[in-house]
Order: sequence, then C-alpha cells, then structure tokens
Amino acid sequence: MDKIIIHGGKKLSGTIPVSGAKNAALTLLPCALLTDEPMTLRNLPRLADIDGFQHLMNQFGVSTTIAGSRPEDFGRVMTLEATRITSNVAPYDLVRKMRASILVLGPMLARMGEATVSLPGGCAIGNRPIDLHLKALEAFGATIELAAGYVRAIAPDGGIPGGSYSFPVVSVGATENALMAAVLARGTSSLHNAAREPEIVDLCNLLVAMGAEIEGIGTGDLVIHGVPRLHGATYRVMPDRIEAGSYACAAAITGGEVTLAGARAEDMAATLQALRDAGVHVEVVKDGLHVAANGKLRPVTISTAPYPGFATDMQAQLMALLCRAEGSSVLTETIFENRYMHVPELNRMGAHIETKGRTAIVHGVPKLTGAEVMATDLRASMSLVIAGLAAEGETQVHRLYHLDRGYERLEEKLSLVGADVERVGD
Repeated sequence: MDKIIIHGGKKLSGTIPVSGAKNAALTLLPCALLTDEPMTLRNLPRLADIDGFQHLMNQFGVSTTIAGSRPEDFGRVMTLEATRITSNVAPYDLVRKMRASILVLGPMLARMGEATVSLPGGCAIGNRPIDLHLKALEAFGATIELAAGYVRAIAPDGGIPGGSYSFPVVSVGATENALMAAVLARGTSSLHNAAREPEIVDLCNLLVAMGAEIEGIGTGDLVIHGVPRLHGATYRVMPDRIEAGSYACAAAITGGEVTLAGARAEDMAATLQALRDAGVHVEVVKDGLHVAANGKLRPVTISTAPYPGFATDMQAQLMALLCRAEGSSVLTETIFENRYMHVPELNRMGAHIETKGRTAIVHGVPKLTGAEVMATDLRASMSLVIAGLAAEGETQVHRLYHLDRGYERLEEKLSLVGADVERVGD
C-alpha cells in the first residue's frame, strides 16, 4: 500500500490547477441513466471514486468512453451512453466502497420504474442514513422495500406521479436523488428546505441542459415539472471548491503564496472568510484565487453548517492550519458526529487539540514535528498532508486510498509549487 513522504518547512509558491469537483461529478454521472442519448462530461477528475462510479454504470449496461487520458493531463472527458439499460441492480460489491452509489436510485427509478441498490458505504465519519432519500421518493409516489441490505424502489404503472416533500433537515444527497427522480415524473414535484450547495446547482444546470424544467435553482425551494424524456448534453464539471480550499490552507500554513487556477470564489465564500479571519490574504484574480500568508495566523471560532455556511468537508483542513495560529481556536462540527478522527494523528505531530463532543479546541503551537500518521477518511487525510508541509522533519502519511478518492494527483500538484513530497510503496 502506498504512502506519502513529506519533508516539511518549504514555502509553497506558484500555480496549482484546480480540478473538477468530485462531489459534483459523482452527482452528474448518474444523470446518464435518464436518457438513451449520449451524455458527455468535461473536466472530470481522475479519482478512484470516479473510476468506481464508472464501473457501477457499466454494471447497468451503460457504455463509457474516455478522452483526454494523456498522463500529463489533469481531468478527462467521459461520454456515457445508456441506450439500453440491462440491469437495475447496484450490487453490494460495487456500492460498499462509495456512499455516492445511492445516487443511482432516483434516476433508475425514473427511467426504469424500478431500482434495487445495496445500502452504501464510504468514509467512516458518522451516521449518514438514507431515510430522507427514501421518504422523498415515497412522497413522489414510489414504493420502498428494505431487505437483506438492499433498498428496492418501485414506481406505479406509468411512472412516478410526483409530489411534494419538505426535508426536516438539509440533505445534499437526498436532494440530488429526489431531483433526478422528479425530472421524468408524470406531474409536478416540489422540494422544500432543499440543499443549496453549488454541486446541487451544477446538477440542476446539467438536467436543464438535458431538457428538464426546474424552477428555484440555487434556493431551498425547488419546483420540478416532469417531462416525458430527456436528451443528451455536453457539460463541464464545476471546479472543486473543497480542493481549492485545501490547497489554500496548504499555502497558508507554509507562509507561501499560490494561485489556484480555475477556483471559483462565489462557491466558497465561507471558506474564504474563515481564511481571511485567520489572517490569510485572499484575492480574486482573473484566472482564480491568489492566496498568500506571512506565517502569522490568528485563531478563529467557527461552526460547520449546510451551504452557504462553512462546509464540513473543510473542517479538518482548517483545523490543521489553526494548529499554527497564535492563540486558541474553537471548531464545532454540526453535520457529522464522528469527524474528529484526525485529531489524535495531528496531536502525534505536536499539535495541541482537545475535543469534547462536537467541539474541538485547537491551541496553536510554535511548531509541528514530522511523524508517521494514519489517514482515517478523505478530508482527514488532507489535514495530515497540510500539517506535514509545515512540520519539521519527515512526515509519512499512510492509507493513501482515502486521498486517491478525492484529490487528483495530489503529490504532483504540490510538487508544482515547491513541496518536497513523494509517493512510495510501503
């Protein structure tokens, strides 16, 4: 199993290209199930999760072809064609590694009238039930059955009629599944207290490009007028706001200066505000964002929240940065109850972090020291890399399969801006 070796203490300087968004791409891929015409996605990141979802689509009989596959290229172009769906079952072996697999449930139900999907896996960051996915589909007229670790959704004869559902709490995945189910419904559907994340907007924009009729895009109230069929489309995946924020933290903790080419400031306002509050200079430039820090970081107090609040997917990376702030920061995790597994690993590197329930107090320290650390989930992995970039000596980050799920060619991008980082086999 591979590991990353980092020799810290080097200021990052230069330009990092921001890849297509993992969380958007995994939502856009299942849209191919909604039409028998080709759908082409551009700026698709090279990630293990994308490869896994491609295999899942192949399981259904969807053909996939990839262009832009030269080793020196970041991103790819994938065309998916679901002319004839040969299976409506997403098996355990393909679904268990990736929670996003549940997103085939809505489009398969809409297109085929029936779908059977294994209950999903993914990062072990807490309880992430799919009950809201199922309740929304039931509100649209589907029948839901749970048995032997699988969920089966069945539409009435003639397809789901559509309906109205109000989410008791904001759920990104459930909003996405419900949207994809509703676009081919026989009637009009509405979603209230829907997620507003930029990735949801990206999904809506693709569906509209395919012929869907959606009102209220970018708000918490969505109205979807079902149409008889959707057509193919070519669409560019939005830039990854979490990757951009992660590299901003990496530059800041080293006292460096980087340009994040392609980053979209309007998608990451809460992250940029947190960085500015911590004393990091952030400027919107023509081709993205310019981030600079002088090594003097201020403590902050912040809570994670659904968009437009501070993203839970940025909590671990910001925590790593705040380990070097001059004072004590307070972070509160409101989304997932088990998302501090990186804390013991950061403390192994000389950080001073205390946790109590969903709150973490990060006492800034004069220095971090390299150590062998173990990645526990995707964003926790990146927090250890960020800490390692500023640590004295050598840091070894194990369990890279987490990083490979969400960061396209991480060590190559960091090397572009002067980091001393290398991937080696254990």
